[in-house]
Amino acid sequence: MVPDDIELLLQFKQPETKERAYTAIVRKYQERLYWHIRRMVVSHEDTNDVLQNVFIRVWNGLENFREDSKLYTWLYRIATNESLSFLEQLKKKSAVSLSDVEDGLANQIKADKDFDARKIEWKLQVAIQKLPEKQRIVFNLRYYDEMPYEEMSKVLDTSEGALKASYHHAVKKIEDYLLNH
Repeated sequence: MVPDDIELLLQFKQPETKERAYTAIVRKYQERLYWHIRRMVVSHEDTNDVLQNVFIRVWNGLENFREDSKLYTWLYRIATNESLSFLEQLKKKSAVSLSDVEDGLANQIKADKDFDARKIEWKLQVAIQKLPEKQRIVFNLRYYDEMPYEEMSKVLDTSEGALKASYHHAVKKIEDYLLNH
């Protein structure tokens, strides 16, 4: 049985159990973080690169984790920031606007060998990638990760009201896309 986060944090602070605790944290959260990142950056290879950076930051920062929030909230914040940094670098490298990057992400989904535009799950993925960045993140956290607005507000450092509004706008845009494509 995997120890709870409080126990893992205590173990991480002990030199003799530090590596084992870190490994347990990685195992416990890597799949959830992988899919959170993947929904933002789309490509499997890019997701793995970002996830690796996330866990490097976790290793380097866990010693100073103040426990003001839950461990998973802190991890999601790091994963979100690393993903946004990655997308920002992608935008700078290609010297295009963020909307062009978003269109490129939608095109990556369409290029998948299993893509079938008639299937609703593929249409949903394309619709999500066409959302503005903030709405896309809020939608993914709420819809896929079922994260409460209170936790989301800590991850994204935004008010719950703003998050609810972003989610509402995202849902409307997705509904519109699904009805018209």
